[in-house]
Amino acid sequence: MIDKVKLVGIPVRNQDKAVEFYCNKLGFRLVSDQAFGGGQRWIEVQPAGGDTRVVLFTPPGQEDRIGTFSNVVLGTGDVRQTHEELRRRGVEFAQEPKTESWGTSAVLKDPDGNSIVLSSVP
Repeated sequence: MIDKVKLVGIPVRNQDKAVEFYCNKLGFRLVSDQAFGGGQRWIEVQPAGGDTRVVLFTPPGQEDRIGTFSNVVLGTGDVRQTHEELRRRGVEFAQEPKTESWGTSAVLKDPDGNSIVLSSVP
C-alpha cells in the first residue's frame, strides 16, 4: 500500500534563484541537484524534519504553470511566528496570517510568483 508522498513539484523559471530561496530563506536542505537534459537540472529540496521532497523543475510545455497557485501547503506549529521570521528573511506574502475555524494560514510567494500556503491547525 502507499504510505507516503515522496515528491511534489513546483515549476520554476530560474533554478538557481529557486534553490537560494527554498534553502536560504525557507530553510530547506538541498537533497539532489543533477543534470536532466535540455539545460535543466532535477533539483530536490526538503524541509527540516520532513519526508516529502519538493522538486524545483518545470517540464517542457508546462512553463505556463510558473507563477500560479502551487497546491503545496507547508506545515508549521505557529504560522504567525513563522510568518514573522520569514518576513525578516525577505519572504513576500500574498496573504497575512489569517485564523479560521480549521486553523491559521498565510500565503507566501516564491521568486517566480508561485503561491504556497503556510498552515497550522489549532
